[in-house]
Order: sequence, then C-alpha cells, then structure tokens
Amino acid sequence: MKNVDDLIESAAELAARGLSKGEIADELNVSRETASWLVERSGATTEPSDQQQEPRGGTGGPQDIHVDWSAIGRDSKRMSAIAEAMADLLAKHGEDVDLTIGIEKAGGPIATLVARELETDLGTYTPAKHQWEEGDIEDLGGTFSRNFSGIRDRECYIVDDTITSGTTMRETIGAIRAEGGDPLACVVIADKQGVEELEGVPVYSLLQVISVGKDD
Repeated sequence: MKNVDDLIESAAELAARGLSKGEIADELNVSRETASWLVERSGATTEPSDQQQEPRGGTGGPQDIHVDWSAIGRDSKRMSAIAEAMADLLAKHGEDVDLTIGIEKAGGPIATLVARELETDLGTYTPAKHQWEEGDIEDLGGTFSRNFSGIRDRECYIVDDTITSGTTMRETIGAIRAEGGDPLACVVIADKQGVEELEGVPVYSLLQVISVGKDD
C-alpha cells in the first residue's frame, strides 16, 4: 500500500464486504476517525458521521500514520521471528505467567506464536470497535472467546499488532481486570503513541512510529 488513494480503495473494498468502520480501522491499522474518513471519501457510504473531526491538514484527512506489516504477516517464518522478539520483551516479568491474551483480529495469530515461545496458555479478546460504526464506543462491549483459555484470576500478557490511540489496549486491560485477571505487560509490533504504560501496565513495542511536524 503506497498512498492515501490505495487506503481509500482498500476501505471501500472492506466496506463492500460488510466490515464495520471499527473493523476497517483494525484491518488498515488506522484510527476510527481515519477509517470513517477513508470510507466516506471512497463513496462507500453516504451517511454523514456525527463523530467526524475536521482534518488537521485542510482537505488532506485526519492526521494519522498507516502501518503496513503485511510483509511479516504473510510469512509464517517471519511471524515466528517477530513473535520470538516480542516474547523476549515480556520475559523479564518472570516465569509464573501462564496466559497470553491476543487482541483480535491481528493480535490473535501473533499471540499464538508468543504463547508458544513463552509456553503459556492462549486466550483471545474481541474489542468493542469491531461492532463500531458511529457514535459512542463506550455503549458497546468486547468479548473473550470461549474457544480459548479463560482468565480465571490469572496473571497474563496482552499482545496486539499496533497501538494507534491506546483505546483498544485500555479496553482490554479493563476487561481482563473485570474478569479478575491481572495484566502484567502488553506488547505490540508498532506503537504510534510512544506510550510506556497504559492503566498502570507496562507497554513494550518493537517499533515506535511517531509523527513529527506542526499542524497547519
């Protein structure tokens, strides 16, 4: 994916397949506001967004950074190497942790490989944004899959591909605590915020991708 036009085309294709704007944001590794802008710019929807923000750069769209890690994701050997590095970042928290939680969709496959490296059980969490179209995301709720390990008052790690705003990671931390679990650390491939912790939980990343510049 080379430019904004490619992103707009991809957003249109995903919208045509029936994905929500939250799912499109997840697929393209952009914020929900950016996903809304891309879909609306593509003409895939004619519904105005009551949450739409004025683009910071005039007509250029919301200020955001697109992270394309498909060169890793499409190759199992590369994914395994990345997961090994991510597991190494978490290993400092000791050997007592026996559960790794992957944030769906992209975080699930990564978490599977991280869990294998760390020899932990595997759980997955589907965040509220997968249901999100417009309005207040706090009105929605995420879910843990029953096909994988439950929290059951256990210490755990959290794995995802990117942090865009931090909302999804905060939601996952809160959901784990609501189940009685204790999230000890989070790890992602790329962090677009440069955060060191969220809700008191350390956050590690292989890459920090920070926008440098002045708003118009």
